[in-house]
Amino acid sequence: MELGTAERGARQFGTVTGPTIATPGGAEPEGMMAGVMITPARGEPPVADWRVRPLADVVDELLGRLGSGRLVLAVDGRGGSGKSTLARRLVDQVPNAAVVSTDDIAWYESIFGWSDLLIDGVLRPYRAGETVAYRPPAWERRRRQGAVEVPAATGLLIIEGVGASRTELRPWLDASFWVQSDFAEAERRGIARDIASGVNGDAEATTAFWHTWMAEELPFFDRDRPWDRSDLIVAGTSASSLPAGAVAVARGTMATHDDDRSVRDLRRRDRRSPRR
Repeated sequence: MELGTAERGARQFGTVTGPTIATPGGAEPEGMMAGVMITPARGEPPVADWRVRPLADVVDELLGRLGSGRLVLAVDGRGGSGKSTLARRLVDQVPNAAVVSTDDIAWYESIFGWSDLLIDGVLRPYRAGETVAYRPPAWERRRRQGAVEVPAATGLLIIEGVGASRTELRPWLDASFWVQSDFAEAERRGIARDIASGVNGDAEATTAFWHTWMAEELPFFDRDRPWDRSDLIVAGTSASSLPAGAVAVARGTMATHDDDRSVRDLRRRDRRSPRR
């Protein structure tokens, strides 16, 4: 997430192992998974029924439900939730998948005023079977090099970012995942990440940018409530005890299967081979 995303906004990642940290408004934490307490932002229902599933099984089920053709999956979540990490893991599972980040579309635009750009510049030509090589207006104005590209062979396009499954985009989506995160931990990790990258200036400027962004993100999600219509909720601040290759999921029609045997298999493989 860059300063150019409106010259005044902010984003991204999370995991909690220490004492409970209250969400804004004093809501009590309810979503517990393998010793990790996930306390989402005020207004977002916490998950209490996480299920551990192999990511490969989730992907197989998703593609089985959606069928063939040029598919679009939104990976949505709050700043710092782990959306980019999940999107990268999905791409590793799906041949001919590609990711477009809303950060690139929103670069030097208003914080949430970019949906038409994404539709006209990426989703419409992708659905029409075209190769996408889109240069948003701000890229031209500020002479940013390159383009937002989606190769012609792409079978699954993943739109990743804050607001990726917003109401205006729903007609263009085949499915959406909501990445739930602990509010305080996502902020801590997101600010630390952005300070390390230097993308939004020094520590003071980065922290100020984060809170300016949140001043718009919180009311945006209060209105839009994408978790209510997601096909799957994925824990972004997940427990370190999850086996490699697994995710914790909840609600939505894709979270209802009994995957105990496949998860046990993952755990056995995990014990035999060290994580990378």
